[in-house]
Amino acid sequence: MRRRKYRVVRCDKLSAMKPTTTAHPTKRTLPDPEEPGDYQRIARAIEFIRRHAASQPSLEQVAAAIDLSPFHLQRLFSRWAGISPKRFLQAVTVEHAKERLRQRADVLTATLDTGLSSPGRLHDLFVAMEAMTPGEFKEHGGGLVIRHGFCPTPLGFCFVATTDRGICALEFADSASAQAEIMTRFRSEWSGARKLEDSAAAAKIIDQVFARNARSAQPLSVLVRGTNFQVQVWRALLDIPRGHATTYLEVARHMGRPSAHRAVASAIAANRVGILIPCHRVLRRDGQLGGYRWGETRKVAALLWEAP
Repeated sequence: MRRRKYRVVRCDKLSAMKPTTTAHPTKRTLPDPEEPGDYQRIARAIEFIRRHAASQPSLEQVAAAIDLSPFHLQRLFSRWAGISPKRFLQAVTVEHAKERLRQRADVLTATLDTGLSSPGRLHDLFVAMEAMTPGEFKEHGGGLVIRHGFCPTPLGFCFVATTDRGICALEFADSASAQAEIMTRFRSEWSGARKLEDSAAAAKIIDQVFARNARSAQPLSVLVRGTNFQVQVWRALLDIPRGHATTYLEVARHMGRPSAHRAVASAIAANRVGILIPCHRVLRRDGQLGGYRWGETRKVAALLWEAP
């Protein structure tokens, strides 16, 4: 069945900061996710602003909440997100999100018609997705060699795993316990594969994923393991352009299954390859974020990072 083209809305014009170069963790040593960094400070500011949006906190109040001076908060937030904390406060309200979702411009249709030459896809990565066969799924990756590692990103520490056929995991971990949980699940889900720690390979992938001009980077392949329906949903997410968002219902309509929006939400929640399979670009119809495997604060941060 031919996919139905669905509507997406453009997020606010928010520019991205070029990722800074950070030393990669040594072999068999997990990075310390508690070490202060730009993302941790940005995340705390986002959390405070979202939690107190109704009272419209001042720059001084936000700065005091995260132990920075107003000057340093203004400079850090503007550098990282491309807008001031005040503008972010205006953009983060539910009413604003609902208004954006009410817009009728069929951005996705225009993007699909014009391809990567569309201005909205200027910084898009080209991502090709391959699904494991039922036999490979049953064998838990038997015959595969998986290189993996933890490394820092503009959105916090993440775990990356890759095979010759594509990236099979990109998950964020904010604490040592979260990192340990990811490793336990990874070893279980891919128990049949040969697993090699390779932080350099992980860092190379992250450099491509978060390149400022992603279009100039090499295409990336993703290898996923899931049910047929889950794979269909993840493929549909690849059609949402960078810097835009849509709803769970619109994704279901796009797939020709308008009554399956709850099942679509469940499939999106099961995604293990963050950012590349852009589940963060899907919101609830009422303008609420709708949850995110790696936390709603990171979902907001990811949308900020991507916005033009």
